[in-house]
Amino acid sequence: MSECNSEVVIDKEAGDIHLRSVDLNLLTVFDAVMQMQNITRAASFLGMSQPAVSNAVARLKLMFNDELFVRCGRGIQPTARARQLFGPMRQVLQLVQNELPGAEFEPATSDRTFSVALCSPLDLRLGATIINHVKEIAPQTHLKIKSYITSNIDNQLRYQDVEFVIGYANFESTEFNNVMLFEDELMLVLAQKHPRIDIDITPEQILSEQHAVVSLEGFYSFSKPYYIEDTMRRVITQQCTDLYSVLNIVSNTDMVAIVPAWLAQQQAEKLQLKYIPLPWFENKATCYLSWHESAERDKGHQWLKSMLSQPEITE
Repeated sequence: MSECNSEVVIDKEAGDIHLRSVDLNLLTVFDAVMQMQNITRAASFLGMSQPAVSNAVARLKLMFNDELFVRCGRGIQPTARARQLFGPMRQVLQLVQNELPGAEFEPATSDRTFSVALCSPLDLRLGATIINHVKEIAPQTHLKIKSYITSNIDNQLRYQDVEFVIGYANFESTEFNNVMLFEDELMLVLAQKHPRIDIDITPEQILSEQHAVVSLEGFYSFSKPYYIEDTMRRVITQQCTDLYSVLNIVSNTDMVAIVPAWLAQQQAEKLQLKYIPLPWFENKATCYLSWHESAERDKGHQWLKSMLSQPEITE
């Protein structure tokens, strides 16, 4: 790659930068530094010297009139302006990449690796279906499914370490895109031999029972949205790592739990459970497909998005 030696020309009177005078290699440097968040690693990735990358970053700061990156420990962190720029810049680079020879994504022959995060318990419902469907159409691709979601998931999406998140919550920041896949009815599950609850229940009865939940401290906990109020938090007795563990606890105690209807139906016979509708008006959980805007122009990303949105996957 070029060492980015051209000058950024600024019209001081007008305060404008002339695009014709900008070395577009600066965009690839910005992209690499954003991903690596370390000048040395970005230089190695780009095949450039560290001083050349540092010089390019200095010119980028001048170009956008922002620090862009601030030191943090042994690395650097992007500023709010840098995060704002990353998505549009990545899309510009991808548009150029799409026009290069051999840039087309061919599902039948591609050996690309994709990573998809399926928030528990949706891994139980969708995991095998997604793997089998993608392999049928793109047999040489590598699909990695993860169900343990960390608080770093936004960065994983931003830098495409993860292509998509499928879960019961969406991302509120405008740099992320979300589409609704389906809605799940919520049910209250309990042991078949529960001593107090039969075929229906009132809100007051729900608050008098002991509840098992997915740990509210876990990022992207399925249970967290239903236990925000203090009155609901006070009835929690058991916090588990996942919803399947919750069902096992409920099966062997007098506790109750809130779960999607499909999961209750799937496990009712095996775990000797019964399930009843929740006595609330809002008893639906919406499932979303989410991704970062920086991947919008990636043809492989576009293909996988179409696969994950198909009715045979989500129904």
